[in-house]
Amino acid sequence: MKQAAKPAKFLYGCDDYDALDTVPKYLDQSKFAPYLGFPLCNVPSPGDSASDYAKYFMGEFLEVFDYLGIKPEVYYLRDLYRTGKLNNYIDKFLQNAHLVREVYKQVSKAERAENWYPFQVICENCGKIATTAVTDYNGSEVFYRCQPDGTDWVQGCGHSGWVSPFDGNGKLPWKVEWVAKWDLLGVTIELAGKDHSQKGGSRDVANGICRKVLQKQPPFHSPYEFILVNGTKMSSSKGVGSSAKEIAALLPAEQLRFLMLRTQPKTAINFAPNYETITRLFRDYDTLNSKYQDRPELSQDIMPLFYSQLESEIKTYQPFELSTIISLLQIPGLEIVQELDKRIGKPLSELDWQVLNQRISVAEKWLADYADEEEKLVIYWDAVPQQARSLTASQLTYLSKLAEKLSAATTWDAEDLQTTIFTTTKELEIKPNVAFPAIYLSFLGKERGPKAGGLLSYLEKEFAIARIKEVISNQIEYP
Repeated sequence: MKQAAKPAKFLYGCDDYDALDTVPKYLDQSKFAPYLGFPLCNVPSPGDSASDYAKYFMGEFLEVFDYLGIKPEVYYLRDLYRTGKLNNYIDKFLQNAHLVREVYKQVSKAERAENWYPFQVICENCGKIATTAVTDYNGSEVFYRCQPDGTDWVQGCGHSGWVSPFDGNGKLPWKVEWVAKWDLLGVTIELAGKDHSQKGGSRDVANGICRKVLQKQPPFHSPYEFILVNGTKMSSSKGVGSSAKEIAALLPAEQLRFLMLRTQPKTAINFAPNYETITRLFRDYDTLNSKYQDRPELSQDIMPLFYSQLESEIKTYQPFELSTIISLLQIPGLEIVQELDKRIGKPLSELDWQVLNQRISVAEKWLADYADEEEKLVIYWDAVPQQARSLTASQLTYLSKLAEKLSAATTWDAEDLQTTIFTTTKELEIKPNVAFPAIYLSFLGKERGPKAGGLLSYLEKEFAIARIKEVISNQIEYP
């Protein structure tokens, strides 16, 4: 809404009256398993930073929000229930339970028993909410039973009785609760994930209840795709994927916003924090920044860059290849800041230095926490890699010609070296997928690596040429 200059309020709710349905692998199972089926806000906190389980994990999201510059109005369901703000809706839906049942049947083909009521009590005996079923309502109290076989992941205690459904004694099923929140909070737009947006799915059911019971139009809706990490939904509770906090710890706020906002909502974001993906993300960001610097206007292709800024202006800077920084950090004895300053070769602004130091931190963290051994730059300094002692005749011809050209080179710049590497393949009519592995095998002992010109530029000219000649001679010595 920033570009449209329209007032907007972003509400973010914590569904802390939902039941704890699994204990994350990294938590003490013996401590938290007894709380399975309890409302999340009634489960102890895993740490001292919060009063309960829900606020502990909510705190992680709020930290990420703050990091990204997102300022939502946060509400907790416990407060809406316990202060009585949802009492009128609870009564409305219980009085019209037959209409709710009709919507379930008509929209999602889900049959509900004639004595099914849209409410779950917090059991007065065992404290669970996941196992209770309400079967009657007299206008002031509901009758419920805590069913021993209510779920396949936790048992109820068997207690039954009449209790008031108001002031926090239980909750509405979430599809019904969704409708109550829309009306209570004045929601006008709410998107939902594709899993909830299928025909006959959760959103269709909620829309039907809104129209049939409240006789109101539901908020505007559009489905969105998932954010995946290595092809897996982020879920710290299940110990798979990566948490938002972990990704925020790796990526600067601008790049994380750029990652999310450059993608259309109906397209999945699959962020795999490998070498290729993370370096491409920064390269794409730099490309748009440079494009804007050359021609400062908000064209359509620049908008993802604009959206990723907190202010209404785009700050331009000297671009720095993350791939180069990652590689230089792995050269023994190299002073990274001095080396980058020398390579850039012109004065840097305060913002330039800020971006540069930020990317050094990203590269260091990526190398420490995410890089596979295959992705790391391990240069064989002392001897020719064994893998480089069985090159083809074409590869040896290419290396021989390349050594000649490198010896005659007047500069040792990455881009100039890359040009030399390419022109040599064209002169000899050797395909890059034959020539390039010869270079990587000579220095890294593997067939792939960073941009070849960059790789050579990290090395002393004399060492690089001597190594190539040694590789060639070793082929003769070890055919």
